[in-house]
Amino acid sequence: MSEIVGSEFANVRVEVDAAANGPRLRLEDLKSGRVRYLDALELETLVWLPEGRLEQLLDPSADRWRENR
Repeated sequence: MSEIVGSEFANVRVEVDAAANGPRLRLEDLKSGRVRYLDALELETLVWLPEGRLEQLLDPSADRWRENR
């Protein structure tokens, strides 16, 4: 089962993928179609990031909208 998480800035389809060695999250950016998988360790890392580090990741000008990607 998948769910769409959206806001005025982004829309992402989220689902649990069990096709690998263990369950992981499948995230799909609905605008670009780009897909990323996150396992438990990667998700835990996001939970433990200090606020300032997460804010740096949220800056769209850092990587998201560059031409040569």
